[in-house]
Amino acid sequence: MLDVNLIRAEPEAVRRMLANRNLGADLLDRFLELDAEWRELTNRGNALRKRRNAVSQEIPKLPPKEKEARISEMRAVSEEIKSIEARVSDIEGERDECVLNIPNMPHPTVPVGKDADDNVVVLEWGERREFDFKPLEHFEIGENLDIIDFVRGAKVAGSGFYVLKGDGARLERSLVNYFLDRNAAAGYRETFPPAVVNTAAVTGTGQYPNLKDDMYHITRDDLWLNPTAEVPITNLHREEILEKADLPMKYTAYLPSFRREAGRHSDTRGIIRVHEFNKVELVHFVEPDGSFDVLEDLRAHAESLVQGLGLPYRVLLLCTGDLGFSAAKCYDLELYAPGKDAWLEASSCSCFSDFQARRARVKYREEAHLKSEFVHTLNGSGLALPRTMVAILENCQNKDGTITVPKALVPYMGKETIGN
Repeated sequence: MLDVNLIRAEPEAVRRMLANRNLGADLLDRFLELDAEWRELTNRGNALRKRRNAVSQEIPKLPPKEKEARISEMRAVSEEIKSIEARVSDIEGERDECVLNIPNMPHPTVPVGKDADDNVVVLEWGERREFDFKPLEHFEIGENLDIIDFVRGAKVAGSGFYVLKGDGARLERSLVNYFLDRNAAAGYRETFPPAVVNTAAVTGTGQYPNLKDDMYHITRDDLWLNPTAEVPITNLHREEILEKADLPMKYTAYLPSFRREAGRHSDTRGIIRVHEFNKVELVHFVEPDGSFDVLEDLRAHAESLVQGLGLPYRVLLLCTGDLGFSAAKCYDLELYAPGKDAWLEASSCSCFSDFQARRARVKYREEAHLKSEFVHTLNGSGLALPRTMVAILENCQNKDGTITVPKALVPYMGKETIGN
C-alpha cells in the first residue's frame, strides 16, 4: 500500500496517478476527509488527556466542594475521551480500507496510456516461422495427438479445466523442470510453498480486496486457492525484519494456481484462458536503491528462458492504464502463436517498490542500531505453462501432424518428436 504520509503530503500527485490509471478519486477524497477528522479528534483527545492529568494532580490539594466539582468535571472529560477513542478507532478502520484499495504509484518511466493499445513494444526477438501448410491451433493439435483432453477435464471439474495425457503431460513436466533448473543455475532458491493461502497473504501482495472476485475462496476454512505463486513466496517473510546481509533474496517455485476469471468470457478455445494452470514463479526481495535495475535483470532472465526454447516473442512496457494494481512498473513477455496468429502473455515481470512490503510488513535493517526500512519486492513468471505449451505446439508443428521438441527439452522428454 502507499505510505499514508505520501497521500497526505502529495494528494494531487495521487489524484493524477488515479486518473492515469483510469480510476476515480472517490477513495482518495474519502481518505482525506477521514484523515482530517482523525487528526482533529486525535488532537482533541490528546488535549483532554493532558488536561485530565493536570487536574488529577490538583484534585488532592483542593477544598472538598471544589474537589467534588472537579471530579465530576473529569468524569465528563473521561466520557468524552472514550467517545473520541471509539470514533478514532472507527475512522482508522475505514481509512485503512481506503488505503488498501488505492493502487501503487507508477514509476516515472511508465508511459501514460488508457489501455493495452497504449503499451509500448520495446523488443521483438526471433523469426516468425513461414509454414508451407496452414498451421493448426493448439487445441486442434492437442486433440489430434490425443495429448489434451477437454471433454474429460470438463467431466471432472467443469468448463475451463482440461487434462494433459501422454506426451502432453510429459511436455508440461519437462517445461517445469527446465524452468526450475535454469532458475536455480541463475541463483534462485527453489521452494515448494502451500497452494492455499490465508487472507493475510493475499492482502499482503495486493490481490485482496482488489481481486477477491477473481479468486477461489474456501469459506469454511477462510483460505484461498493461490492465484499465483507470488502470493505464498512473498509472504514467506511477512512481518519479518531481514538483515541487510541476507539481501538480495531470490526465490523460484513451481505451483498450480487458480483463477475464477470472474466476469470474463473467453472467445478462445483451448488452454489460453483456464481456471487452473501451472506456473514457475520468480520472486526478489531487494534493497530500495537499484530495484528498478533489478527489474531489468529479472526481465532478461525470463527472456533467456524463452530464447532457450527458440520461440519468437516480444516485450511490452505496460502503460498506466494497463498496469497491475500493485505494480510500479511492468514488462509483459508475449509469445507468438502462429496457429492463432496472436501474441500470448507468458510472463509479467514487475517491480512493486515498497507497496507489497508495506502491506506484508517485510522490512530490513541497514545496521543493527538503525531503524528498519521496507524492502522492495519484484516478481515475474518464469514461465507460465499453458501459453508456453500453446506456443510450442503451434510453432513446432509439422505438416504430418507431429511436433518437433525444442532442443532444450529433449533431455527432459527423452525424445525429439511428439506423435511418432
